[in-house]
Formats: sequence, structure tokens, C-alpha cells
Amino acid sequence: MSYTERSLSILEYLKKNKKASVEELSAYMYVSAATIRRDLNEMQKMGQIERSHGGAILVENADEISIFVRQIKNAREKERTASVALKRLPEFSTVFIDNSSTCLALTERMNFSHKTVVTNGLQVAMSVARHDGVTLIMPGGEIKYNTSAVLGSKTIEMLENCRFDLALTSCTALNANGCYEVSLDSMQIKKTALHNSKRRILIFDKTKINTTALFRTAALDEFDALITDADDEALAPLRRVGNITIINR
Repeated sequence: MSYTERSLSILEYLKKNKKASVEELSAYMYVSAATIRRDLNEMQKMGQIERSHGGAILVENADEISIFVRQIKNAREKERTASVALKRLPEFSTVFIDNSSTCLALTERMNFSHKTVVTNGLQVAMSVARHDGVTLIMPGGEIKYNTSAVLGSKTIEMLENCRFDLALTSCTALNANGCYEVSLDSMQIKKTALHNSKRRILIFDKTKINTTALFRTAALDEFDALITDADDEALAPLRRVGNITIINR
């Protein structure tokens, strides 16, 4: 069982029980106490749980990792990915950009003058708003501090009535079977935006490859291009899928 699979199981257990000891989780998942402690430490860094004496407590909005944490984690890889993407983006007039930290790293280096940008990310919106002549639109919905994003049925309803030249999205996890999110809200928002876009680009750093999460957003061949900082060896399992364009330099 991978770390991603274990962390999802831990979250599900905590949702039912609110708190758990290391010993409980170790017995529940049939792994060592040392493995559970390492997982809990990593999940605490990601803002998903709080450590308690000898165990863990579920935090509010644990399905989504704080964007402030995500900006710091693997920051170098995200910047390298943004550098690759910046050189290979197609022309567009209207674009949807998700609330991911990877897309935020790219957004901070793009020119949006005389473009229309729709985003559900508060940090992305603040970055885009610096540009002169940009039309910036944020859909309605519920704002959660932990994610710094607009989420929910109202957000999806508005996006269903939009049409974009381009959708720029990232993902929580990715493997040969597709890209994934830990949050149902995020998955539905990205799926809606992708469906309503002429061109679709998935941007991800190398740490996302060969991982998985609960909700599948799309198959890899649904994107016009995958852009990443990963090397050819790491990308080999994805290239075997066939009929996908991967750009990594």
C-alpha cells in the first residue's frame, strides 16, 4: 500500500472516529507503528491532520490541503514545471485556471493583458488582477480558507454556462489510468471546466507521477498536452498509454 493510499485510509478512519492512536491505525491498516508515525507527520505538514499525544485528530476541511502548504511543498519542481509550460502554451482569449499551486506558479509568470480569465482560486485571482486590461471572473460558491478556493454546486453551475479557449489544470495525483483529486468538489469543478474547453492542458510536477487519489478527473488522452518537469525515465509508464502528448522540456 502506497503512502497516498494509506493517507486516504487514515482520513476515512478519522472522519468516522474523529481521533485515533498510532496503535489503532497500525492495527486497522496492518502496517507498523513506525510507518503510521511517518505518515501522520507527513499529513500534518500537508495540513490534513493535527498530531495529538500518541495519535492524530482530524482537522476541518481535511479533504483539501491548504494552498499555502502546497505552495511551499515541492516549490522547486513547480517552478521548473512552470518554466516548461510557459514556452509551450497555445494562443487563447479565454482561459480557465484551477486553484492549484502548480497553476499559481505558472500564472505568476504569464501575461494576461486583453485576456479573459476565469478561476476558482483566490491566490490565482490576486495574481491575475495585477495585469492591465485583463477581464477577471470568479464564479460564486463557498469559500474555504484551507483551500483558498471557491467550491460547491454554485461554482459548478456557473462553469457549466461558460466556454473557454483553454483550460489549465493540475492534479493531486496521476498515473497511467488518469489524473485524480482527493476532493469531490475539486474533481467536479475541473471536470466541468475541461468539458467546456476547446483545448485542455494538464500541468504537474514529477512528484505526482505514479500516485493515486480517490476521485478520477479525466483520462490522460482527454488532454491536448501534459506538461511536466519529469525526466523521460519517470514518464515512460505514461508514454506507454499512447495517443497522448507529453512535454517536459
